[in-house]
Amino acid sequence: QVQLVESGGGLVQPGGPLRLSCAASGSISSINIMGWYRQAPGKQRELVATITSGGSTNYADSVKGRFTISRDNAKNRVALQMNLLKPEDTAVYYCNVDRAVVAGGWTYFNSWGQGTQVTVSS
Repeated sequence: QVQLVESGGGLVQPGGPLRLSCAASGSISSINIMGWYRQAPGKQRELVATITSGGSTNYADSVKGRFTISRDNAKNRVALQMNLLKPEDTAVYYCNVDRAVVAGGWTYFNSWGQGTQVTVSS
């Protein structure tokens, strides 16, 4: 089984920065795509950013130029650097792994972390 643990959420003023981190564990051999999603109250969960094992990235239009996703393949970690935060960025942010292969050859699909709250407010 793949476990994802996020950290780094909190309260930040508009225009400020915040960095989220996610560590994947579970005797992992390889991970395909790692990403961040978010869900605001009363809204559906939406994609924020993804990154492939090769480093190709994809961002939601609403965060382009403000957020940067990065990844450490050796440590199975993904981070999200968020700058110029806006009140509309307030949400619970979730780490996601689309496909992970673990020891023994088992493949796990669509694993999620427990989420970390990000609140942007003055």
